[in-house]
Amino acid sequence: MPHAELILTGGPVFTGTGEPLNDTAVLVSGGRITGLVPAAEAQEHAGPDTRVVDLQGALLSPAFQDAHMHPMGAGVEMLQCDLSGAESAEETLELIAAYAQAYPEREWIVGGGWSMEHFPGGTPTRQLLDELLGERPVVLTNRDHHGAWASTEAMRRAGVDASTQDPADGRIEREADGFPAGTFHEGAEHLFASVRPGISDDFALAGLHAAQEALLAQGITGWQDAWVGVGMSGISDIDAIYRRAAAAGSLKVHVRGALWWERDRGMEQVEEMIARRASAAQHAPNYVPGTVKIMVDGVAENHTAAMLTPYHDHSGHATENAGLTFVESALLKEAVTALDAAGFQVHFHALGDRAVRESLDALEAARAANGPSANRHHLAHLQMVDEADSARFAELGAAANIQALWACHEEQLDVLTLPFLREGAEARHYPFGELRDRGARLVAGSDWPVSTADPLQALHIAVNRTAPGRDDAPLGGAAQRLTVAEFMAAYTSGSAWINHRDDETGSLAAGYLADLAVISPNPFALPAEELHTARVASTWIQGECVYDAAASASAASVASAGGAA
Repeated sequence: MPHAELILTGGPVFTGTGEPLNDTAVLVSGGRITGLVPAAEAQEHAGPDTRVVDLQGALLSPAFQDAHMHPMGAGVEMLQCDLSGAESAEETLELIAAYAQAYPEREWIVGGGWSMEHFPGGTPTRQLLDELLGERPVVLTNRDHHGAWASTEAMRRAGVDASTQDPADGRIEREADGFPAGTFHEGAEHLFASVRPGISDDFALAGLHAAQEALLAQGITGWQDAWVGVGMSGISDIDAIYRRAAAAGSLKVHVRGALWWERDRGMEQVEEMIARRASAAQHAPNYVPGTVKIMVDGVAENHTAAMLTPYHDHSGHATENAGLTFVESALLKEAVTALDAAGFQVHFHALGDRAVRESLDALEAARAANGPSANRHHLAHLQMVDEADSARFAELGAAANIQALWACHEEQLDVLTLPFLREGAEARHYPFGELRDRGARLVAGSDWPVSTADPLQALHIAVNRTAPGRDDAPLGGAAQRLTVAEFMAAYTSGSAWINHRDDETGSLAAGYLADLAVISPNPFALPAEELHTARVASTWIQGECVYDAAASASAASVASAGGAA
């Protein structure tokens, strides 16, 4: 047997399912795993040129794959007015002011990442921006990208005033006289599309590269981009940017693109998507636009998630608003049936229980028309799932795409959402344990930049159902908790499956690509309340180290010392 090029030993090995293996070494040659052997035999496979990595007790895992994120938009926002690090309204305004001062030549202030819970009612006002920046136009998307905050000057340039009607797929917050107050929900944020500055292709590519480096540092070597279309952060064509990066060889990871279903158009999109998918086959194989993303509803905190029962008002009385459905049920069934027949995977944004039901109904219609498929459809977010629908995931072969970081009590949920939902809604929130128990396949994603992309922070909440340092009761009850092994599987072998890459990634086994993450401390050995302390120590793609935390920290220290001098 030829000598291995790389041997990783000295720590537990998580293979992608179950509990980790102990006393095991992983052999790598030619970018692929050639075997898992007893650690005592590792030296038998070492030659004079073999690199031996001592894990020093850290966990060796398949690299993470994210099943639902928006990295290009996140990267662009990192290069714009990035508000994602603010912890309060005051810090948000300080970041905006600092950005405006740093870039006086940029006429518009654009970017995003502000949090609804930092402002009364989740709706910041135009006056806050006007007082800070005068007549400089400002449009900033919120952290969940379901709304925007705009200044009076931005409204003036867009021709938005008291006479502007709410669009069919959105809502404008208004002052007493009907003039827009400054917050624009869902489709209403697109009222600024014709006047706000666009994103050049070069800037979008720079954003993709920035995002890629940030994700590699979190052990992520593949993802599904859940919005490959026009409009995300002002990017003209996300699909084209991915193709450009893949062709140039600067896309180090593997990406499955979810082509965006435009909700104001109809079935003519199916043939367009088939053509776009076919043309992508001419490019590098690590970018595949083989999925279609359909946004069925909105989000609960602005009362646009589609619910089976109406939202309550501030007095606790039921209203006539049960949320928005962006694609009418009959069209949804027709579209999903056609897309399934064409071999597309369908990726649903389904947050409210009515949206979940309508998405499952559409998959049921597709199965009745086409028979079972291998397309691996999935529903993302799943904040509310009616008990009658939880078993339908397994019955229809639909995966549950979970964003575990949201499955805990926090201010946005406790102040802006739960008080306005029906009695008993809290117990139905993010029912991961119930879906698992009823046979649903779990896959995991982050929805970055809505929340951090860090899988280990999400692991803490998936296992505890509480945020670090808080003593809340577990959201939804203890039965909704997942084990460390279950969540690690969802973020590795599970997401590899949903991304149609389970034949060579997501598991540690002979023949699989050596896409690896080294995690310290080993999360399987940590007390549950300390899981958030685990960090990615290194990330590997095909046996090459593409991120090393120790080296990065050393470089940062040198740079800091140089700057201080």
